[in-house]
Amino acid sequence: MDKRVRFDFEVDFLNGGGLQGQGFRLDIEGDDIDDAALADHIVRDLRLLMVGAVRILNKEIIAEPHKRAAGARAARDGGVRERLIDLSHVVETGMITYRGLPTPVVCDFLSREASRAQYAEGTEFQIDRIEMVGNTGTYLDSPFHRFADGKDLAELELESLADLPGLLVRVTGMQGRAVGRAAFAPFDVRGKAVLVHTGWAEHWGTDRYFEGHPFLTEDAALYLRDEGAALVGIDSLNIDDTADGRRPVHTTLLGAGIPIVEHLRGLEQLPAEGFRFSALPVKVRRMGSFPVRAYARVG
Repeated sequence: MDKRVRFDFEVDFLNGGGLQGQGFRLDIEGDDIDDAALADHIVRDLRLLMVGAVRILNKEIIAEPHKRAAGARAARDGGVRERLIDLSHVVETGMITYRGLPTPVVCDFLSREASRAQYAEGTEFQIDRIEMVGNTGTYLDSPFHRFADGKDLAELELESLADLPGLLVRVTGMQGRAVGRAAFAPFDVRGKAVLVHTGWAEHWGTDRYFEGHPFLTEDAALYLRDEGAALVGIDSLNIDDTADGRRPVHTTLLGAGIPIVEHLRGLEQLPAEGFRFSALPVKVRRMGSFPVRAYARVG
């Protein structure tokens, strides 16, 4: 006889309110299921978004035939015109990405006027120079950013950065700053670039951007790692809580070889699924972070 679980539950939402269920039943594999896995099933099955906490009550395993039949997803309609959506900030002289880091300087190495002496009449070129740290604008962190023996930018495979199937997780309007594992539980993250849309990019270029930013919890990072996310990005100052010197999200994701993209913008333009994501840094040896032209291909 198949096994099912019968239970009550309470769900709190990050943007306020809650949901309760009594006598809920769910098919399970095997003879038992723990509360954390059951909470993930509830969030996923009900397609709940912006979940803060899930409490499982009065759980009971019962012998009962499974009620669900396996089925295939219907194919999406084709014929949608493809478009590219830019998800990167512009890098320019004096911009502040992160307080305490030097701002970039973009200047002439050889100006057009100076170059005229080197070429035929009517011919001129501009050769520019830029001085900046790797963590400037919208940038990608490789494992080398956190770990001395991790892959640097030159060692990252193109397949880990380009044309990845994308998943957008919207948490705009949430109460509080921490984005926990429950925000990701409704989705299949395996092999995908998981982009977290907090809405914080609207504060870019203002003092507000640097104070009280949203971030992922350590538990969320562990979930994304264990469920096989390929890349994780966020439109916020930092994917970690900057008050936590351990930087658990960087440590967990980069330790598993999962690149991180921070300071994204324009995520409100993306659908939840059905897009491809790319974020390609320059191929620099012994460097852990570098700006990217991040973009999504939709349609």
